[in-house]
Parts: sequence; C-alpha cells; structure tokens
Amino acid sequence: MVFKVLYQELPEEIPVRERTKSLYVEADSERDVRRKLAGQNYNIEYIQLLDEAHLAYEKKSDHFTLETV
Repeated sequence: MVFKVLYQELPEEIPVRERTKSLYVEADSERDVRRKLAGQNYNIEYIQLLDEAHLAYEKKSDHFTLETV
C-alpha cells in the first residue's frame, strides 16, 4: 500500500499550508509509516492511504517520488 504523508520539516513548527511538504511511502499500515519515519524528526500532520485512482493521479505529478525508508 502507498501512503501520502503531509508534514513539516521541523517538529516544533506550527503547521502552515504553504510550508507543508508531502512524501509517499510504501508500507503495510499507518503505524508502519510512522515507524519508518520515526528517525526523520518530522512533524507529521496527516497520513493518507491512496487508493488506485488517487495513486494514478499523484503519479502524474512531477513531485511524485516513492520514498525508500
């Protein structure tokens, strides 16, 4: 399964849409995503499971890169 993670790079940073970044992670569950990103020290706002249609849409973006963590 592929998850889209919305996050702030600094853990103490207040979530502001203009500074929110996203990454894509392949994992078995939301808990697995959090475990894989635990060492990154991100302020995770939201983790979204992507269905096939949404994943196909995201793959069309220039910013789509599946992270290997």
